[in-house]
Amino acid sequence: MARQSRARYQYIDNFLNKPGPTTDPDFVPGAPTITNLEASKVLVIGAGGLGCEILKNLAMSGFRDIHVIDMDTIDISNLNRQFLFRQSDVGKSKAEVAAAFVMRRCKDVKITPFNGKIQDKDEDFYMQFKLIICGLDSIEARRWINATLVSMVDMENPESLKPLVDGGTEGFKGQARVILPTLTSCIECQLDMHAPRAAVPLCTLATIPRQPEHCIEWAKIIAWEEHRKDTILDTDDPEHINWLYDKALNRAKEFNIPGVTYQSTQGVVKNIIPAIASTNAIIAAACCNEAFKIATSCNPYLTNYMMYTGDDSIYTYTFEHEQKPDCPVCGNLAKTITVNPRHTLQEFIESLGEQPEAQLQKPTLRTESTSLYFQSPPSLEEQTRPNLSKKLSELISDGEEIGVSDPAFTIDFKFKLVFQT
Repeated sequence: MARQSRARYQYIDNFLNKPGPTTDPDFVPGAPTITNLEASKVLVIGAGGLGCEILKNLAMSGFRDIHVIDMDTIDISNLNRQFLFRQSDVGKSKAEVAAAFVMRRCKDVKITPFNGKIQDKDEDFYMQFKLIICGLDSIEARRWINATLVSMVDMENPESLKPLVDGGTEGFKGQARVILPTLTSCIECQLDMHAPRAAVPLCTLATIPRQPEHCIEWAKIIAWEEHRKDTILDTDDPEHINWLYDKALNRAKEFNIPGVTYQSTQGVVKNIIPAIASTNAIIAAACCNEAFKIATSCNPYLTNYMMYTGDDSIYTYTFEHEQKPDCPVCGNLAKTITVNPRHTLQEFIESLGEQPEAQLQKPTLRTESTSLYFQSPPSLEEQTRPNLSKKLSELISDGEEIGVSDPAFTIDFKFKLVFQT
């Protein structure tokens, strides 16, 4: 590969050719660190609003070996902020187009694109990278990669620990965080900071929808259960989104409600909040800054959470989010949940989807001695269905631990249910 002059990176070399007052003791200024930076293999997850900014920043920061994975294709609505794409790219793979665009501008950088889901890659794939940067719009995908990286850690092999730099934006707000799997607070520890969207009463969805969002929620919650109960809803699958869109559109026409579009269906189903280009740029810069510090040891990296808001004025705040001993991913204790013993198992299952610390949509529950409820296969679901109408006090004892699994995640959750007095 032909190398361009270091002149392009002279501003980067100012940091790498001499130590500073806060430089890591292991920092070696000059050529060894520059070579290490160029050889660092980095994975970027997501090639959307954040991902485009991240890819551009990494290429301009001296990283030479970048990989990017995204399963989405380019939609015309992406063009207002995802600046690596053009109208002629609509319908093409985001990862492939973004990689090609950056490599045309930075000819000494190699970007390897993958068009697919992160869940389709095994641990060997993730083990090859020095660090991973997430620019995702999905909490579920963040939780999956977080659990995968934690499970990969082998205490006898330091190379198995892959730092995760995660960025996220919601309108004029955003955050950047650095996670060292098993050593620091992980995404699951911080899950209660991402509260789920307020639920719409089922009676409104079923009988008197008033907004396009109600029609979309009806398609997701009621129509899907009626027609495709045995299929797990995948919010990243275009066929599933199209099905929901068709059902929601017909529902909206029935009640003369305008405004249901494919994009709005995606937004409601995946809980996407409209993106602001400037917020993406700020958070991507923060993420790439942390990646640069991790790869070169030129300065201490973030410990471990930075929040940003730019709606009223520009404000940032940095703090250390503590690791939770009852985290189902990186902890070893069951998380305590206070429950009403008079509530039914069905009510408890519904609450798991609403609680900020759980957010489980298709849970299967069991105790050490018995199965409480199975979502699948159909034979087990039918066998355990009578438990849904039973009170919790009839099924478990006060303080008993239950195991919960969800098809969206690779891990099992442990909860200790304490009865309200």
